[in-house]
Amino acid sequence: MKSKIIIALLAVVTLMSCNNNKKNSETGEQEEHEGPEGVVFLNPQQREALDLELGTFQMRNLTTMVKTNGEMQVPPASSAEVTAVIGGNVRDIRVFHGDMVRRGQTLAILEHPDYIKLQEDFAELASRLEYLEMEYERQKELFENNVGAGREFQQVKSEYNSAKAKYQGLKARLQLLHLSPEKVKEGTISNSVPIVSPINGYVNEINVKMGTYAGAQDMLFEITDNSEIHADFMVYENDVHLLEKGQKVHFTAANIPDKELTATIFAIGQEFEANARAVHVHARLDESVPGLIPGMYISGHIHTDENYTRTLPNDAIVSEGTKSYIFVLDEQATEAEHGHEENHAGESDEEHGEHSGETQEGENHEVMAFRMVEVITGLQDEGYTEIKLLNPLPDDTQIVMNAAYYLLSDLKKDEAGDDD
Repeated sequence: MKSKIIIALLAVVTLMSCNNNKKNSETGEQEEHEGPEGVVFLNPQQREALDLELGTFQMRNLTTMVKTNGEMQVPPASSAEVTAVIGGNVRDIRVFHGDMVRRGQTLAILEHPDYIKLQEDFAELASRLEYLEMEYERQKELFENNVGAGREFQQVKSEYNSAKAKYQGLKARLQLLHLSPEKVKEGTISNSVPIVSPINGYVNEINVKMGTYAGAQDMLFEITDNSEIHADFMVYENDVHLLEKGQKVHFTAANIPDKELTATIFAIGQEFEANARAVHVHARLDESVPGLIPGMYISGHIHTDENYTRTLPNDAIVSEGTKSYIFVLDEQATEAEHGHEENHAGESDEEHGEHSGETQEGENHEVMAFRMVEVITGLQDEGYTEIKLLNPLPDDTQIVMNAAYYLLSDLKKDEAGDDD
C-alpha cells in the first residue's frame, strides 16, 4: 500500500514539473518575440492597408527659389490648323475628336466642280506644251542654220516659255490638292480631293459638317502633337533678374497633384505681357509624363541656385512633444524577426506537419521592421521639410514616406501593452 502512495506522489511531482517547464518556455518565447525597443513590425496586409511608400532623402532647394504658375503648352511647330487649299463641299469626315492621326492621313474629303476644271486645264495645257516644245526645237534649229526668220523663233520661244511656266503652276496646285499630275495627264479626272494631316498628333477641333462648304480661309481641323509638350510659366518682373537657362523647376499638374514633376528652363521671354507684367518661361520636362495635355494648369517653383538640402515629405515626419522622428527600414531587426519566425515555424512543423510550417514561414519572411529615428527639422515649403540628422544614415536608407503618424501610434500602443 505504501509503495502505491509513493508512486502516485512521484507522478504528480513529475506532471507539475513538466507544466512549469512548458510555461517557462512559452514565456521566454513571448519575450523573445517582443523585439527591440522603438521598432515596429508590419506584415504585408498592414503595409497594403496603409498604402505604405518607401523612399530615400530628396535633395531640394528650400531657400532661393521663385514661385510660379502657368500651363502646359506645345511649340508652334507641334500644332497645326488644317484648311482647304481650294474651297469645296464636305463629302466625308474620317476622324473624330481626340483621334490619333499620322502625317499624311486623310481627315476629310471635299468635292467641287472647280477641282474638275483645274484638272481639265492642266491636261489641255500638257498636250499643248508638247506641241510648243516640238515647234520651239524646230524653229531653234532653223534659226541656228540661218534658214528661219528670227521673229518667228522669238514668238515660238515666248509662247513655249509662257506655257511651260503655266504648266508648272498648275502642276504645283494639283500637288497641293494631293492629286497626281501624271494620272491627270493620262486622263484620270477626280471630282474630289483629300484633306490630310500635316503632322502627327491628336485631333483637337473639328469645325466641319457633312455637306457644308469649306472655304480656303476656314479652319477645318486642329491637330496637336503632345509629344513635344513643355511647361510654360509666368514670372513677374521683380523676379526676372534671377532667371537663367538650365535652372530646374519643380511643379505639379492639375490632373496628378500628388506627383511632383521636374523640368529644365530652355527659353526665357524677352518682353512683358501687357496686363500681367510677367514674362513667359519655357521649361522642358526631364522625363516623359503621360496624361499631360496643352492648357493644363500647373504650379511650382524655380530653383535659382544650387543650395540644396536634405528633405522629406511632411507625412514622413511625426512629432512627439518637442522632438521629431522618422521611421527607417531596419534590415537587422527584419532579419532577426525572420530568424525567430523560422525557429517558431520549425517547432510548429513537429506539432502540425511540414506543410503548415512552410506556409507560415513564407508569410513571415515578408514582415518588415521599421525603426524610429530622431531628427531635427528645418525649413518647410511645398509639402517638404528640411531634415538634419543627429546620427548619420547611409544615402540609400529606405524611409517611410507617408505613414509616420500611424507607425508612432502603433509603437505607443505596444509600449502601453508592455507596461500593463
